[in-house]
Amino acid sequence: MSDAKTRSSGQVRSLTRALTLLRHLAESGDGMSLTELSESASLPPSTTHRLLTTLESERFVRPDPQGGLWRIGVAAFFVGAAFARSRDKLTLTRPYLRRLMEVSGETANLFVESDGEAICIGQIESRHAMRAITGVGGRVLLHSSGAGKALLAHMEPARRQRTLATMALPRETQRTIVDRGRLESELDEMRALGYSVDDEEHALGLRCVAAPLFDDLGQAVAAISVSGPSARIPVERLPVLGRLVAQAALEATRDYGGAAPVAAQ
Repeated sequence: MSDAKTRSSGQVRSLTRALTLLRHLAESGDGMSLTELSESASLPPSTTHRLLTTLESERFVRPDPQGGLWRIGVAAFFVGAAFARSRDKLTLTRPYLRRLMEVSGETANLFVESDGEAICIGQIESRHAMRAITGVGGRVLLHSSGAGKALLAHMEPARRQRTLATMALPRETQRTIVDRGRLESELDEMRALGYSVDDEEHALGLRCVAAPLFDDLGQAVAAISVSGPSARIPVERLPVLGRLVAQAALEATRDYGGAAPVAAQ
């Protein structure tokens, strides 16, 4: 191996080790000692100290002389803040929506909650001539739509209770659930299952499955769904689509920097 390649390989290894130290410090919360970092990263203390000194010079870490600990520095905060500013749910989820459309053959959607409804903010349409009718900007009710039920199912319990207590439950089709007790029971089942189902409850002849996108606090901030005519989505196909959508939502959550609640992982 040439000297240039050797130096390049060494630089990459040093960068990887430095990033490993940053991750350990970020996870610790209260800081870590040189010994703790060395053991956690499986590095010699001398190497660990050298990397920390370099990171300190760029303000990615800072020492606490009194406690003998190392903590995350202000430069790491700036990087994290830049990521937070750049988190665009639609841009981030578009590859997943496209993959869902390609794999399922059905329209893939992204919904967010607003004023007691779910609003479609992104969509990759099916190539079939006959497809779902709710386009970008369209609104659906929470209790009768797959996306709406995914958002309801994963709401913080107290908020969900308040929402259900005040929202109307109009019947859109003969399959719409209008009994609050039955709806709550179904939401609990869907929360445990990891995806929700609209079985012709929003519109006859249409079915939908959806799963939530979580933020870093474990709150459902959006829902990814696949929808299409019941002729192409028979009841037997719902679990298959549900697993596809749940997996896509989980991957998108990770890219978003979110964390699904333990029960939803």
